[in-house]
Amino acid sequence: MTAFPEPARTLWTAYADSRRRPRRIQALGVEHRQAARRLVAAPPEVVPDRESRDAYVRRSREMIYVCPWETRLRSWLAFERFRERTAAAVAASFVPPIVAERAAGEFERWKRTGRGLDPHIQTSTWHVPAAWFVPFAASERCLMLGAPGTGYRKPAEGLHEHAGRGPTTAAPARTLIYVTSMSEARRRVADAIPVVRGGLPSGEAVPLAAGRLETLGRWLAGFHPHALVELDYGGLVHLLDDAALRADESVAETSVALAGMRRGEAELAVAMYERLLARWRPVRALESAN
Repeated sequence: MTAFPEPARTLWTAYADSRRRPRRIQALGVEHRQAARRLVAAPPEVVPDRESRDAYVRRSREMIYVCPWETRLRSWLAFERFRERTAAAVAASFVPPIVAERAAGEFERWKRTGRGLDPHIQTSTWHVPAAWFVPFAASERCLMLGAPGTGYRKPAEGLHEHAGRGPTTAAPARTLIYVTSMSEARRRVADAIPVVRGGLPSGEAVPLAAGRLETLGRWLAGFHPHALVELDYGGLVHLLDDAALRADESVAETSVALAGMRRGEAELAVAMYERLLARWRPVRALESAN
């Protein structure tokens, strides 16, 4: 909280204490439903008219951590990527050109205000980029399972709000999340960059790119040194059953692969990367499934 200047610090402090804000265990679902309602409207609302006043809140050791949703900025950035990667005729099937041009024009005007373009939340669709596993350790995983397809346990199994204050009657969301300190995240990324840049002695390709790690490192450097960093699987948990989530060791495999590269053990590194790719290949394939 101390990283925010006034009056944002006072506003976020009041928000964190509010009983009306979405609880942490429900917030991801709330954010998703809001986005879905905007996109199924006629015409679709690809970018909300106003910036979100919501945030993810975590309390740890008497410290309040706040991660603003910044839905408007993230929607602009996502829509910009969508237009860059999609043929104009195909994009028009999703968003009428007049709506697309209006959103793009508003974003250009917003950019000219000089505000930063690095949101508190980075988003990826249909998979977790390999570089995002690097800042974390296997022991930093928090897994909560629910009924596949619903994302929730029975109400009787309700737990305390995740890293929050007091009890809640809501059921815990189906979640896979890693949490680490900013200092650890930065150190692990910085240590991995020269290892990945050096590559494997055999010359085989690896799913990690030094450039992407450097981009991740620069993004992490923009936040308070005592902040926390989270990797949230988000809606991907609904594409995997309980056994698959329990068996997901992507962070551990990435760590072992990097250790193998560091020691020149190419076979170990390749084996770990192949396990990582084999896990995510069928998930990513769903993006183009009919």
